[in-house]
This record gives sequence, C-alpha cells and structure tokens, in this order.
Amino acid sequence: MGHTEADLAQVLHTGPFHLALRAALAVRGLPLHRVQHHLAHRGIKVGVTSLSYWQQGARRPQRPESLRAVRALEDVLSLPGNSLVRLLDSGENSTRSDVERPASRSYRALLEVSDTVERLLADLETPADGGLHTVGHHERVRIGARRQLLARESQHVVRAHRDGVDRYLAIHHGELGCDPQRIEVSARENCRPGRVRWDRETGVVIAELLFDARLRASDTYLFSYGFEDGTGGESSEYVRGFTYAGGQYVLQIAFDEGALPVRCRRFAQATTGAPRGARTNLTLSGQHRTVHLVEQGVRPGILGIDWDWD
Repeated sequence: MGHTEADLAQVLHTGPFHLALRAALAVRGLPLHRVQHHLAHRGIKVGVTSLSYWQQGARRPQRPESLRAVRALEDVLSLPGNSLVRLLDSGENSTRSDVERPASRSYRALLEVSDTVERLLADLETPADGGLHTVGHHERVRIGARRQLLARESQHVVRAHRDGVDRYLAIHHGELGCDPQRIEVSARENCRPGRVRWDRETGVVIAELLFDARLRASDTYLFSYGFEDGTGGESSEYVRGFTYAGGQYVLQIAFDEGALPVRCRRFAQATTGAPRGARTNLTLSGQHRTVHLVEQGVRPGILGIDWDWD
C-alpha cells in the first residue's frame, strides 16, 4: 500500500511504532537489506529478520542495543529525533499486540519443507507470524483425470491478533515433479495479488494476498483465493498444517469421474514426524465424487485426507 509524506507525518504522531517504521521505509524507498547496510556503517548490527519483525509488529525493540538501533534508524530514514523512540516509550504498541492470540506451533513442526518456506518468507521480508489466525476455513481440492492435484480454492475468515495487518501469505506445496513457475495464483474475493515466490526443487509456492483494509487487533476479515496446478505427478493425499489453534476447518476433495480412489481416510498428526492417528474411513459420494472432513475446533498440528488408488 502506498504512503505519502503526509501519511508518514500522521503515523509518526499517532503510532503505533511498527506502522510508523513501515511507512518511513516505504516513503524513503529503502529495502531492509539497504537499511541493514546503513546501520552497519554506523557500527550497529541488526539482522534483516529483526527489522522485518519490527515493521510487522511481530517483535518490539526493547533491549538497549535495539533501542540504539532505533535511534540510528531515525537518522537513516531522515526522521525527526526521538520520533520512533517516543512511540516505544509511550507503550502504545504493547496494549493490543497480543489480543486473542492463540497457542501456536512452528512451520518446522508442520512442514517437511519448512526450510524452504522460511527462506521464501525471509525473501519477502515477512515474519513467520503474519499476525492472523483462522476463524473459519473452507477448502476445496480437485484431483484430475491423471490423478494429479489439479487445483484448490479457499474461502478464509481470519482474525488479527495485532494492529496493522494488511496481507496474508498463502502457501502451496505441489506434488513431486510439479512446475511451480506454471502454477497460477488467483485472488478472488476481498484481496488482490501481491508478490509470488517459488522454489523449483521442492515445489513450494508462496503468494502474497493484499487486503482491501488494514486490520486492527481483533478485527475479522473474509477473503478467498485459489491455486491452479495440474503440473505434478500422482497425488495420494492432501495435508493442511495449522500453526494456531481455534476456528473451524472444512476440507473437501473432489475426484474426476475417470480416476476414483478405492478408499479414503481422514487423519491427524501432531507434527510431521509423528504417527498419523484419528483415522476415519470416508465414503465417496456417488454423483459428485467427493469426500470431506469437518474439524470444529482446530488444534495446532496437521489434518488431512489420504486415499488409495489400488
């Protein structure tokens, strides 16, 4: 979202800190790696990840060396003296930063390709905690005539657990042999496409979906999006990892009439390395060739449906 000098002056006056920092970076046109370079020339070592956390509101600079870096940022960004430090001193950033934030689990516990996901997130200068947790998620997956993952679409309702959230990062993991460069991302309702990053070796695609509003802590938001794939090999499961607890999740798998599985099961896992439990056989509906699961109160972990072709 664009920022002007007038916007910057306003948010420097009202806060919160992370929005003021983000606006200053946008107005000055400085990417985080250049800011890190300028700080290093002043003898201050701050990682790009830390700077990203600060501007997203996922972390708040508090230690003496961090506050020294904030004062230097005022110089680097040509801001009035104490304009950023004042926002930290006022304490306004801490009053709403963890509103209704549920228990969480890391990507490393939920994804076998977590290293790739974390690297792509870092390239997007985005913290792992995007500031949102799920209230409701209805996901539809289509399996094609070649038994391939053809497409998936999501209608998602989220709640912000900190101020200033204005985007969601959707993660897609294609099947073995997929071509992530050919996977198409669509922003369908109440969002628009942003940046996309992908990794050919693992088949991971991360798409940035930009909201039509900037949320405050406890605000809810409904949006929908999809991925058109069909580029990979045979699919035998669909898995969804949940970093946060809470909310309802509905997963529906639809099969092509020329490629029907002989059995389908739902399952749950605590982490990627844990055994699959809570197995339940699912009956394929006749006319529409679908199976589904419904989880009323999601817990951090993994849910999914797998199936056998023979």
